[in-house]
Amino acid sequence: MMGRRTKIIDISKELDKLREQINSIDKSILDALNQRTHVVLKIADLKKKSNSSYYVPHREQQIYQRLIKLNKGLFPNEGVKSVFREIMSASIALEKRLKIAYLGPEASFTHMAAMQKFGSQMEYVPLDSIDSVFTEVGKKWADYGVVPIENSTEGVINHTLDMFIDSDLRICSEIVMEISENLLSRGKLNNIKKVYSRDSALAQCRQWLANNLPHAELVAVSSTTRGVQLAKKNPRTAAIASSLASSLYNIAILAKGIEDVTGNRTRFLVIGETTSQKTSSDKTSIMFSIKDKVGALYAALQPFQKYKINLTKIESRPSRRRAWDYVFFVDFQGYKDDLHVSRALKEVLEHCIYLKVLGSYPSIQDKSNQS
Repeated sequence: MMGRRTKIIDISKELDKLREQINSIDKSILDALNQRTHVVLKIADLKKKSNSSYYVPHREQQIYQRLIKLNKGLFPNEGVKSVFREIMSASIALEKRLKIAYLGPEASFTHMAAMQKFGSQMEYVPLDSIDSVFTEVGKKWADYGVVPIENSTEGVINHTLDMFIDSDLRICSEIVMEISENLLSRGKLNNIKKVYSRDSALAQCRQWLANNLPHAELVAVSSTTRGVQLAKKNPRTAAIASSLASSLYNIAILAKGIEDVTGNRTRFLVIGETTSQKTSSDKTSIMFSIKDKVGALYAALQPFQKYKINLTKIESRPSRRRAWDYVFFVDFQGYKDDLHVSRALKEVLEHCIYLKVLGSYPSIQDKSNQS
């Protein structure tokens, strides 16, 4: 008995020593953060004098890439990105607390994507339509907007494409996020009698619901957030929603990742007036309308093959100006001012009524496409 007590005391002493080491390391981290902040404030002063943008997409990308390359320890790279996202968020807020408009409601996946990009220190404004996000940013009522552009299983969001036809806003950055559905409730799983969510979320989780809640009534509502609000009122009900909804509405997650098909990803765009500079991996988005003649689209796309530019997406939409007139949206790898890209665009323009570069911005490598 005495030996066991001595062993417990020895372990306790060792824990105290290790915790003291952590306290010392934490102090060093805090001191370094405050040193960094002094430099940030000097940069903020220079930006103010030169009227420069507070959010710099290419610099953000450079910081992440540099730190991940330097990371030779046990701390995971995703953790590095998360920590420095918040450091940069707090730093930008010291310069200016940016106002970020997004397609709501609160706790939507677009809200999550916006926070993933800008961190927790910004002001977030939920809006009820993609049009409203473009308007809010276009009228400078918000600094940036975040809107969905495509989903890996459901395809492109046409309304977002349509908004670029008449808008002068640029694509500043992109976000790729895995969409994972969760079951939220105040009660226990075996007591759930009703499940609320968007009809699409209910459909995406149909098999899981059939296996785990075969007798529960499935009720489609206007949004996942509305479902959470209803589920919070009654412990015998649940909602399918994001993990962010769980923390914002203080409601427990009973089951994570309940979608029937895993790997569902959504790509979001950050829109604004900021122009990103070249990085080591860029994507460019353009839109154009072609002349009405046989082979016009083929001729317009030929320069991309000629200059060995990889097209990652091409979509067409009615121009809404006259019948049978279409606008084409193209994403490709490369930066707009790269010599081969600028030459290709010049030749593409020869076959177009008009061509507009929507933006060149850091390309996010989708992990689902990596071996």
